[in-house]
Amino acid sequence: MEQNNKIVLFQEKQIRREWHNNEWYFSIIDVIEVLSESLNPRRYWSDLKRKIAREGYNQLYEKIVQLKMAAPDGRLRDTDAANNETLFRLIMSITSPKAEPFKLWLAQVGKQHIEEIENPELAADRARDLYKAKGYSEEWINYRLKSIGIRQELTDEWKGRGVKEGHEYAILTAEISKATFGLTPSEYKDVKGLERQNLRDHMTNLELIFTMLSEESTRRYAVKNDALGFEENQEAAIEGGEAAGAARENFEKKTGEKVVVSDNFLNQIDENSSDESI
Repeated sequence: MEQNNKIVLFQEKQIRREWHNNEWYFSIIDVIEVLSESLNPRRYWSDLKRKIAREGYNQLYEKIVQLKMAAPDGRLRDTDAANNETLFRLIMSITSPKAEPFKLWLAQVGKQHIEEIENPELAADRARDLYKAKGYSEEWINYRLKSIGIRQELTDEWKGRGVKEGHEYAILTAEISKATFGLTPSEYKDVKGLERQNLRDHMTNLELIFTMLSEESTRRYAVKNDALGFEENQEAAIEGGEAAGAARENFEKKTGEKVVVSDNFLNQIDENSSDESI
């Protein structure tokens, strides 16, 4: 697969897409045309919706959105679109030899996910192998995997203390980052020249260290103060971030070295494999 802004190529066929709600949404008709080999993909899509409803997937219409996409005549027209998760579900119901490789891949991913739940060390091993393949150093990988573990411990604490996943997690994360680095995650990505990439995958060792300090401090403040609900955990997030921020400022004063830098790993990472998928 190759990317070109709002068009991706799959098996030499164009798949239209639009950036919506912080993720890519793909033209369902385009995907169906490639995978079903139908001479009438719109009719196929109409029949597929009924088939999926009979299979018991009643949330389909809630997942599909209509987005303006360029038609063959160049005009923008409302087009049914789906994100990766919904698209994968649709592919599972397409009966065509071309869809089988996707189904086998999804089955393998599901198997690996179950294995990782039963044995978390497998997830760490697979992440290590992935980062190695992308060209990261062994030292950086160790910091990154440790940061993933600390982040998981923090979000587990939030979940147990009544913080809602999604929007509230994002707000608390922004509070920690702002207090630690003087930047929200979106501002931090601007400094590094990133768009949709994972910010932490582009942090230096030093940046990861202070990120870990900020999140572990936040978790400890939440436990110490027995923070319950969003507002109390927001206070803990600010306290944890400020503690890490003070440590960062002291480090910079003592060493004359800036923690936040514009360096990223874009030149050594295959962005197609790390950030784009169908």
